[in-house]
Order: sequence, then C-alpha cells, then structure tokens
Amino acid sequence: MATSSITREPEFPVDRLFLDRWSPRAFAPDPIPHATLMTLFEAARWAPSCFNDQPWYFVYASEASGLAKMRSILVEKNRIWADRAPVLALVCSQKQFKHNNQPNRWAPFDAGAAWMSLALQASMLGLCAHAMGGFDLEAAYTTLGLPREKFDIHAAVAIGRRGDPKLLPEDIAAREAPSGRKPLAEIIRVIS
Repeated sequence: MATSSITREPEFPVDRLFLDRWSPRAFAPDPIPHATLMTLFEAARWAPSCFNDQPWYFVYASEASGLAKMRSILVEKNRIWADRAPVLALVCSQKQFKHNNQPNRWAPFDAGAAWMSLALQASMLGLCAHAMGGFDLEAAYTTLGLPREKFDIHAAVAIGRRGDPKLLPEDIAAREAPSGRKPLAEIIRVIS
C-alpha cells in the first residue's frame, strides 16, 4: 500500500485505505501497464450485487484513438485536467436482470460498489481514479456505440498516476487536495 501523506482523520476507526483514497485532477500521462489495469477491473469484478447479477460494465480506453473518443464526450472543464490521464473509462450498468430480463433497479447501486472496488484497488497500487459526472450522456451512447436500451451510463473515470499540480490551471490546482467529509451525524439516523 502507498505511504500516506494525507491528514484526513475519521471520527471512528477505519482502515487508512478509506482515508487515503481521494480524487486528484493532476495526472501524469505515463501509460498504465495492461496487467495493472486489469487488476483494477478484477477488483471491480468481485463487488457484491443483487442476485449476484453483476450488472456493472466498464468501457475503457488506454490507446490514442480510443482516448480521443473518450475525451470527446467529456465537458470542457473536465477535459482541462482529464486529457492527461492515460486511461479513461465509463462506469455503466445493465438495465435488466440476466436471469429474468426484468428491470434491475439495484444495478446502479451495484455498479457503484464495483466502482468503489476499482477506486480502492487503484489507491492500493499507488494510482488514482477520479470519477466525474461531467460528460455528454448522448455523445457517450452514440460515440462509443453503447445501446441505450441495454445500459445506463453513470460516470466517466480518469485513471493514472498522480501528476504535477503545477501543470493545472490555477483555479483547478487550488482544489488539488483531499476533501473533507460531512460529520457522521449528518449522514446517519437511528430509528428506535
């Protein structure tokens, strides 16, 4: 696991893995070895899912032509920093259960679990994975040839090694630090 220089502190004990994972915008353009990239997707593969349906589906690019297509669907504000990432991916989910072809309303939840598994594995390997909602959904379906009736697209993800924040525009570089979290009391409620 990578050594942490992040000073996030939890209210209750958790593994440092959760605290060390964050979403930087400064990426080094160095390629990610194929085996390393497959390790990230392997971690995602083992996420839990309703009926063990495993509805997550990742579309990714790590070569120039595919990256050009992926970059073209990002909003301009995200392209400013994500264009340097050596891997871009989409987190998707299949809309219907495989066993009965009925709508799977849990699929986005399950895809989120798979995304988090990928993000944590990336962090453990000293890589970064930054998910973003700023992409053109319609362009994602058409440019990448994903059938809308079969898949929901939830997020785009930039993957790579941390880069030099000085290469970012000043306004983006100013945000290049781990973010805090709401107090625990704001995200839970006990029923008695």
